Amino acid sequence: MVKIALVTGAYGFIGRHVAQQLARGGWRVIGLGHGSWARDEWQKWGIAEWHVADVTLEALITYGGKPDLLVHCAGSGSVGFSMTRPHQDFQRTVDATVAVLEFARLHAPQTHVVYPSSAGVYGVVEKLPIAETDPLAPVSPYGVHKRVAEEMCCSYARYFGVSIAIVRLFSVYGTGLRKQLLWDACMKIKNGENTFFGSGMETRDWLHVDDAASLLLAAGERASTECPIVNGGSGQGVLVRELLSELFVCFDRSDTPQFSGATRSGDPLHYIADISRLSGWAWQPKMPWRQGVREYAEWFKKVNP
Repeated sequence: MVKIALVTGAYGFIGRHVAQQLARGGWRVIGLGHGSWARDEWQKWGIAEWHVADVTLEALITYGGKPDLLVHCAGSGSVGFSMTRPHQDFQRTVDATVAVLEFARLHAPQTHVVYPSSAGVYGVVEKLPIAETDPLAPVSPYGVHKRVAEEMCCSYARYFGVSIAIVRLFSVYGTGLRKQLLWDACMKIKNGENTFFGSGMETRDWLHVDDAASLLLAAGERASTECPIVNGGSGQGVLVRELLSELFVCFDRSDTPQFSGATRSGDPLHYIADISRLSGWAWQPKMPWRQGVREYAEWFKKVNP
């Protein structure tokens, strides 16, 4: 019997990769969310049904059926957006997550739910690497809303018996992502610029989107009323200066990146994931960050000749 998966936000960067990996594993994938793409495009990503709708309880009841797995990739994905439109960010993150949980509670109690959260829930940390048991002190509305959504997940698992797993994703990247540091940096390099925000000594834990998708699927197998929470990272910290220097090489630049010292509100300085909890999951990231960055640069040059 074919298993059914519902992926909210399947049009998005992470969502479409989750859908693709599920389809390759023999799942029938239903996609729900926003995005204008042709049938042949969403079918290429392994989606059998695509429904354009807000993630509400009504839409989930109408289109969701009784899935074996629900990966809730819909929601806000921008610290900057949360700083300028906090109410909308709350609706996209918290309200949509509660709708998913109510759907599982009332209409699909057998469904395993996976919630991709964010390392943004940690905020400014005092030690590295960051463990799941470390204090949560988000420094942006984005992080606050992710924390609230996590708390709702834990509540529904504890009080209503919904099987859930939470993955706190760190810096997810890969070809096709047209925002965030790599995209912005490639645009600057292409335009001959060499000055970037910050000091260059900031650290990030980069996780390729294929690895992120495989981790979310692994989380689906381990979702339970215990609501396990794991970090989704590589466990390796990379200096922003080091990453940008790699990009400069990819673009055959003879100079080196320079830094203004200015920082963006809501952006913590250091993130490295402690992934020791994943040791029992038989999961490991496969893409080395340098290889992933080189592939990203080559893709960027093709779409921006």
